[in-house]
Amino acid sequence: MKRLLTILFLFIVVYSHAQTEEEKLIIAVKDFHGSLVKKNTVSINQQTDKALSYGHRNGWVETKTELMKNLETGYLSYYSFTEDSISVMMNNNMASVRFVADIDVALKNTRAVYHLKVLEVWVKKGKRWILFARQALKN
Repeated sequence: MKRLLTILFLFIVVYSHAQTEEEKLIIAVKDFHGSLVKKNTVSINQQTDKALSYGHRNGWVETKTELMKNLETGYLSYYSFTEDSISVMMNNNMASVRFVADIDVALKNTRAVYHLKVLEVWVKKGKRWILFARQALKN
């Protein structure tokens, strides 16, 4: 009887700590934004799809190659990236993530803080969520 109760207890503890796919995705989203601020191009490379379409509020769209190059050269520098009001809509191995963001960024050494509405499309590949597309709009 004790053995059965111990197994049941362990099952409950493990199950209660298991993350939902939505929680895993939100962690991936925040980790990606943190990687932008840290200019961690190794992490960004792993977190993004090779066909990435990264849209900015002014209509400028970067490919994955352009995003990586612009971060490495300092053409584009993120200083902080704060998300608020995150909502996730899951559809099998695809998800849309919407949030409001305050982004402190410099383009060609001109620094500004933007308050934006952002939509990101993430795809699950294996056990990982990968950013496929992003578009931001003025809030």
